[in-house]
Amino acid sequence: MDWSKQRERLLGASQDLELPPNFKLPVLPTAVITFTQKANEPDANVAELGKILETDAGLTAEILQLVNSSVFGLRRQATSVKHAMSLLGVSKARNYVLTTAVKRTMSRCESKLINLNHFWSANLEKALFAREVAILMKADAETAYAASMLQDFLLPALTSALFRQYSEFVDHQATKPQLITVFEQSVSEWDHAIAAAHIAHQWNFPDEMVCCLHQHHRGLEILLIPEFAQSCVAAVAISALMPDVINQVPDGLTRLIQLETVWREFKLQELAEKVDQDFRELGGDQMHHITLKSRLEKHFKTAGV
Repeated sequence: MDWSKQRERLLGASQDLELPPNFKLPVLPTAVITFTQKANEPDANVAELGKILETDAGLTAEILQLVNSSVFGLRRQATSVKHAMSLLGVSKARNYVLTTAVKRTMSRCESKLINLNHFWSANLEKALFAREVAILMKADAETAYAASMLQDFLLPALTSALFRQYSEFVDHQATKPQLITVFEQSVSEWDHAIAAAHIAHQWNFPDEMVCCLHQHHRGLEILLIPEFAQSCVAAVAISALMPDVINQVPDGLTRLIQLETVWREFKLQELAEKVDQDFRELGGDQMHHITLKSRLEKHFKTAGV
């Protein structure tokens, strides 16, 4: 797959962004910007990259905690960022660095509409789900995880900058439900998926991750697009159907259940149980977040199945 070509096609088709004047995008840490630039070079050196990251102690600790969890299956515990990169490889390590850095940066945003703890818990579950779907597809599971974790990273800042508009969206979801991107494009000439892809490209994200962000609200339609159908892009789009704190895809759960009827390997309840286990392992908010497993149990109980 020529991801650079796909990224150029997608972003070239998107209109120029005119973000709200009061929208302020936080700046990524210098260490992350430098790391990403170096990691994109063909001769990227593990030792040099590790040295760059080690200048940010907090980021170093969070990355080590993530990659050493049993969820990601390293055969040996990484004792340093350099060691982690040697075990993972530059590409996978870069994905984890970007995921961790953007989450840290955007978590400083004050959202008037979204509870950030609930928001990041929902994103973590989506990321774990996308990873499992990518494994089923034999696609890039680590990119699917990273892109899905970050698919909605702009929403806290956007919902604050456009509080009135997004409040109306949330209020009307119970009576006049609609896909969030349809609502956003009725308000502006872009949606948060398009905006996220443009900003990710400006931040030197890998092209495949930019494509995942751009297409993450294509729903099951993504499976009909040959270049994306068996890729991390499709895995992320499927994960975006999962219910979340502002009900972005009103019929998302129904679509996931429907997918099980046409894709034999896609066993939704088994996936939900595996994701639930991994969610607990990574310290997800078990008290306040309603997991996919719980939602499915309630759905089938109500349906009398």
